[in-house]
Amino acid sequence: MKIILDTNILVAACMGSKPANTLVAQCLQGVFCPIVGTALFNEYETVLLREEIFTNCRLNVAEREELLNIFLSCCQWVKIYYAWRPNLRDESDSHLIELAVAGNANYLITRNIRDFYQAQLHFPHIHIRTPEDFLQEITQ
Repeated sequence: MKIILDTNILVAACMGSKPANTLVAQCLQGVFCPIVGTALFNEYETVLLREEIFTNCRLNVAEREELLNIFLSCCQWVKIYYAWRPNLRDESDSHLIELAVAGNANYLITRNIRDFYQAQLHFPHIHIRTPEDFLQEITQ
């Protein structure tokens, strides 16, 4: 199953969130195929290096970089050739929808689901879920 993990999920995994850790671990084990593209890669890299976000994190910057490198090694790289503009409340999240469409992803896992449900363009095959809802849904 192809999924996209929003950057906030990787941040949560670094901070010790059990659902986020479970998702990342299952990606590393090959249970899910995470999709990444240029914009998401850049966002992962930029955010995981921000020290101010990780003041209470058990992982130092080198460990977060190593986690990112290991995670990226199991990702499927997808190029986006067509820019969909779903008119999201937060325009900076549009690249995630574009990536999901280009990569034929089944799920977009994020903590910001509200921003995605108010889009003018809808893609019924892309399910947007929180980590908790996604894990509960796939185990039923």
